[in-house]
Amino acid sequence: MKYLVIGTGGVGGSIAAFLALSGCDVSCIARGEALESIKKRGLIFHSSLKGEHAIPIKAFSAEEYNDKDDVIFVTVKGYSIDSIAPVISRASSPETVVIPLLNVYGTGPRIAALSPDANVLDGCIYIVGFKSGIGEITQMGDIFHIVYGVPEGHSVAPEILDRINSDLRRAGIKVTLSDNIDRDTFIKWSFISAMALTGAYYDIPMGPIQHPGKERDTFIGLSRESALMGSKLGIDFGCDLVEHHLEVIDSLNPESTASLQKDLKACHESEIKGQLFDFIDLARRLGIDTPVYDTVASHFREFDGHRLNTQTT
Repeated sequence: MKYLVIGTGGVGGSIAAFLALSGCDVSCIARGEALESIKKRGLIFHSSLKGEHAIPIKAFSAEEYNDKDDVIFVTVKGYSIDSIAPVISRASSPETVVIPLLNVYGTGPRIAALSPDANVLDGCIYIVGFKSGIGEITQMGDIFHIVYGVPEGHSVAPEILDRINSDLRRAGIKVTLSDNIDRDTFIKWSFISAMALTGAYYDIPMGPIQHPGKERDTFIGLSRESALMGSKLGIDFGCDLVEHHLEVIDSLNPESTASLQKDLKACHESEIKGQLFDFIDLARRLGIDTPVYDTVASHFREFDGHRLNTQTT
């Protein structure tokens, strides 16, 4: 199968690297200095699971890409969705499967509305991966798990899903075909939101959240409020959401940080809207009180539409 990965940050770069190393036909969409670096020296990849590599991967800008693909992984940040709709449309045929892997809830339907001719599924990913230089990606730890599924009202031939799953597993990526992708993307959204906001609020890596204290209490409080929201939306988690989140956070590298936290510290564009303010807006519409989310929100002041600065703790 022919794969396209849109976005070459920690998530997209890791997916492209694993697929390429396993022999899959994969291209990636990048931009700016990262694109030029990948074209000149390959994708520089540091991986706990795969080791050290300079991978000669096919890289293009969104504007110059005109090929057709069997599978498109969308791994850009939530604020970039509108800008990548044209390349999704150009790269899609009626049989193409589009799998979004973002940290913001509801991205599958949003991309589907922007690219109505594409067969857009929905999904999420569990991984510790980040940009460690220009055209350079680091993947840390043993967790690399893609969860995706076919939304209600959509259909994909089972043999196509089997081929995708087979390619991912052969590449060394754990994959789960979800029977309730709305549930699973909500769980991921709520986990990433609680993890990233706790780390950004206290300016800490994961380590302090893994032990009793105010940091862990904040993480638990955020998780409880998202559990209330999910219940109000009619989502059956099939587990205790708070306990699930604690198990995941405790399994992470203590030195790791979320991409949201990295972006905020660097004053880069970030997903703070999708992970914090959109959450609060939805809670208000549902009539849910969110005192812990409100406390975290009060710690940030917005400027320039997307970027935020942290106040002194």
